[in-house]
Amino acid sequence: MLLNCRPYSRSRSCSTAKQDDNKIKKQDAPALCDLHCCKDEPIRNGLIGQKPPSINPERLKDFGEEDYLNGDVKTWEMKIVSRNEELLRDALSRIPQSSNRTNLSSSNKLIRFEDISAAAFKIQCGVQKTPCMYSRLSKQYGMDIYLKKEFLQYTGSVKERGVLYLLTSLPQDQQRKGVIVASDSNFSMAVAYHASELRIPVFVIMSTSTSPARVKMCREYGAMVISYGTTAKDSQTHARRLAQENAYLYLEEEDSAVYLSGLGTVGLEVYEQVPKLDAVIFPAGGHCGLLAGSAAALKHLNPRISVIGVESENFPVLQQSLKAGHPIEDQACSNHHFYGDVSGLCFGSNSLQLTGKLVDKVVAVREEDILISILRLLEYERATVDAEGAIGLAALVAGKLPELKGKRVAIVICSGNLELHLLQQCIARALTLDNRVCRFSLVLSDSPGDISKLLEILAREEARVLDIKQEHTFVTSELFTVEVTCTVETRDKIHTAQLRNALLERYPTAAWMER
Repeated sequence: MLLNCRPYSRSRSCSTAKQDDNKIKKQDAPALCDLHCCKDEPIRNGLIGQKPPSINPERLKDFGEEDYLNGDVKTWEMKIVSRNEELLRDALSRIPQSSNRTNLSSSNKLIRFEDISAAAFKIQCGVQKTPCMYSRLSKQYGMDIYLKKEFLQYTGSVKERGVLYLLTSLPQDQQRKGVIVASDSNFSMAVAYHASELRIPVFVIMSTSTSPARVKMCREYGAMVISYGTTAKDSQTHARRLAQENAYLYLEEEDSAVYLSGLGTVGLEVYEQVPKLDAVIFPAGGHCGLLAGSAAALKHLNPRISVIGVESENFPVLQQSLKAGHPIEDQACSNHHFYGDVSGLCFGSNSLQLTGKLVDKVVAVREEDILISILRLLEYERATVDAEGAIGLAALVAGKLPELKGKRVAIVICSGNLELHLLQQCIARALTLDNRVCRFSLVLSDSPGDISKLLEILAREEARVLDIKQEHTFVTSELFTVEVTCTVETRDKIHTAQLRNALLERYPTAAWMER
């Protein structure tokens, strides 16, 4: 339920203000921090001995005291008289009522800046205030790059912010009954962890094709995991039936005001952590709640900051939805395990309308650019991220944002849940795309010393041999010859070209295998 903000009364006496402040500190501070920071309980979510640095909304604007939710929690809300709130209201005022979302009645409410500030205040004890650090990649791309490392959250995803605020906003009666989700996404992992931390019964329905590592992780977070059906649709149908029969609340990722407000706290933190920002880059795709919520916060604080979304060329769901004026639901992704949440369908009109009004630009990148971005982050930042986490940097790798040269740019690295078998494939493929692993074949006479001469050339050119194979039988050339295939590692594209020229000079018939 949205609350009407009343302006802060400056005519109140100093003594009254101090009494109210003391009252708030005594009554509310322990209750808020009881979520994850109880004194007599073990420290949760990686908090080492102290409460993480909080976002202080009162430092941003002038706030007045206001009752919130059921009247037993207080926060600060602000009287906004500016064009930014008009933009938000205009973006959401004409949204039709959705009929296929059943979990929250507040899905079509106005998202306001004070809602995001209230979310930041309420979840500050339950999620990390992740660092936003200057990157060594800055020199390579000709701009000051700051990386907001949301993959350092406990479950490795930014989705924790929206999920925690969503769960703490549920009525106590529903919290006692429990919640149920049906997917193996980052959203479900965040629900599993934070519901368990809040002592809310939580059930996760996963299809039988889900990775065993994913199932194990979800159980370790504290959820009751049930394998059902061979497809995601089967597990969702089963989850809805269980929810109806047992009075559980069926949760799915959507663009309710509560969920978007929680995700929008990323925008607040980036604005606090990096002064004089010129642009912020977010992952986009169908699930653009992070982009929409953070844009609402950033554009209110400084309308001159450019907010940019990045999605995949293989399924530009957001760009097509913005062009059509409504969510596109017929985009199919054939590689969901690699792209994750970026490949989802456009899930709501609220986030779509906010994106259309507040986001300055949406660009699409190739899969090759995403793979190279994963490699760059691993090498330069020692960060292991998935496609959703690397897609923001991919826009710079692909050269899609030349207007940002020489400017101060923040990139949100929102997810780091790449499965091990995919990580190995991604790194091997990225090294090939980056011209640092190459393969060639040539025919040598089957006599002593010829292989050693080849290895001498490779050593002289400082190429590292990864693999070498000899084929004697299935050779189409003349008798008593051997076909040799080598896989070598080089420093970069220039080094690869030098090696190729040296080999062609000695072996004119050498065949270079293209990637």
